[in-house]
Amino acid sequence: QIIASGIIGIYTMTLSPLEISYFFKAPANCETLNFNSITISPYMGSDSIKPFLEFSNKWVIILALTSNTGSSDFQYLLSDEKPLYQNVIQVSTKFGSNENIMFVVGATKSEELSRIRNLIPNHFLLIPGVGAQGGDLEKVVSTTMNHDCGILVNSSRSIIYAGDGIDFADKSKMTEKELKSMGANFETLKYEELIDKKS
Repeated sequence: QIIASGIIGIYTMTLSPLEISYFFKAPANCETLNFNSITISPYMGSDSIKPFLEFSNKWVIILALTSNTGSSDFQYLLSDEKPLYQNVIQVSTKFGSNENIMFVVGATKSEELSRIRNLIPNHFLLIPGVGAQGGDLEKVVSTTMNHDCGILVNSSRSIIYAGDGIDFADKSKMTEKELKSMGANFETLKYEELIDKKS
């Protein structure tokens, strides 16, 4: 599969410890696959994350606080008097750096966005849930963008299901352009705010 220049390829996978071992016995699996980053669950701990950090040209995106309703089943459980997702972030940042680790943070968790950004001010965040799931793009940008931008916002459902007729492609393209325009406007305002604070 050919991915156009400028497009970030994200590979999502769930592996058992045995499968992780097999995966890395054949380094070509990671070196030749056409993706820039890989999304993985931290539930199995460091030995399911660190192998992926050995590749200098790949990012590891760790699930922290997801946008689905069921995230509250586990991610908010208290551990050391903090929600589990905060412990996941704090522990897993020690496995790598802000140069090779990102975190998934759902846009629907608006009350947590500022807290997470304060916890990891320099890490990139992959933020799904804008649009169809109810996440607010302006809120996301205003609370999580940093001096390096620091966010990748995903709104695939709004685009994929923009229409179900023969004009599907046109409606999808229109929705994509609207989201990009809105994002650019919010980013400009936020960047100006950051510059003012810095000066």
